Amino acid sequence: MTEHSRISRRIAAIAESATLKVDAKAKALQAAGRPVVSYAAGEPDFPTPAHIVEAAAVAVRDPKNHRYTPAAGLPELRAAIAEKTLRDSGLAVEPSQVIVTNGGKQAVYEAFATLLDPGDEVLVPTPFWTTYPEAIALAGGVPVQVFAGSDQDYLVTVEQLEAARTPRSKVLLFVSPSNPTGAVYSPEQTKAIGEWALENGLWVVSDEIYQNLVYDGLRAQSIVEAVPALADRTLLVNGVAKTYAMTGWRVGWMVGPLDAIKAASNLQSHLSSNVANVSQRAAIAALTGPQDTVDVMRATYDRRRRFIVAELNKIPGVHTPLPEGAFYVYPDVTGLLGREWGGVTPTTSLELADLILDQVEVATVPGEAFGPSGFLRLSYALGDDALAEGVARLQKLFS
Repeated sequence: MTEHSRISRRIAAIAESATLKVDAKAKALQAAGRPVVSYAAGEPDFPTPAHIVEAAAVAVRDPKNHRYTPAAGLPELRAAIAEKTLRDSGLAVEPSQVIVTNGGKQAVYEAFATLLDPGDEVLVPTPFWTTYPEAIALAGGVPVQVFAGSDQDYLVTVEQLEAARTPRSKVLLFVSPSNPTGAVYSPEQTKAIGEWALENGLWVVSDEIYQNLVYDGLRAQSIVEAVPALADRTLLVNGVAKTYAMTGWRVGWMVGPLDAIKAASNLQSHLSSNVANVSQRAAIAALTGPQDTVDVMRATYDRRRRFIVAELNKIPGVHTPLPEGAFYVYPDVTGLLGREWGGVTPTTSLELADLILDQVEVATVPGEAFGPSGFLRLSYALGDDALAEGVARLQKLFS
């Protein structure tokens, strides 16, 4: 009789999301009465704008939203996403080229599941969001890390990508603005990378979830706008979570060539069917309604990012590039390692993050969650008072 493992090897190999793990630990400590300041979760501290909530309240009373709807999404929402894609990504698409997903994570998973066969390689600019390698591996693919450190402002070059490319390379992951670093590729860099991908016959999965959260008058140019000929080999993933403070509503999407979207729709028809209709109605209101609340949130993030970068860089041994997008800072903390702090000598950023949580009750996510050790990710999407208190504790610890 064949002996089977209790859990499939494919699923057993998946690591828990490091960001959610740290956030859960911080929340448990807070619930126990500990004064923990958590920089762990990438979640806006603002409420969802009132007009979006009202649209959902109206929708929940309408019986048509109590039923199944098309697995690929409400026609009205797919049309609104197509309009947003033209407006912000410079790409004209039909609503049939859009699939609505349960948050951006499902879009990421379905993108790789749609494109990859076992052994196909994905070039992953590093530091990376912790979910990307797991989603690639679930699809049978092989993530290939291409690392750019703080000396490069965390931006990979064409030369680095070319050095990592092999005959098995099928997909390039492109993320601008980046989670975890907040780095934004310039139009020139974006064009160069896009042209390189096109010349080498690669697909591109471009995560644009933070495209509306950029600062200093910048614009995060979409890779399909920089290189229009790449549109037939590009899947754009996006969602309402970050821009509109709608993380809990679970509405994301994927945009791409019709054959890929049809294949992903077939997958989703078996995986989850349609996204909750009330959430989809709320997303329509977000994309088509007034955008003034987005401007207010972005201005607040801008002020916070300048504050936290300035304060972190006052700590000897910490180097924090100024991020141009998203709501994270990614300090290089290698200067703090190998030194004694409160009787403990951390040698990795994982050990450093544990020390910080234990000694001053500040939760950060270590660089090991996003690639090499030696870094910490801190989200500044938390209240101003907590932001200032947490940095002050770090400054005191490492003084």
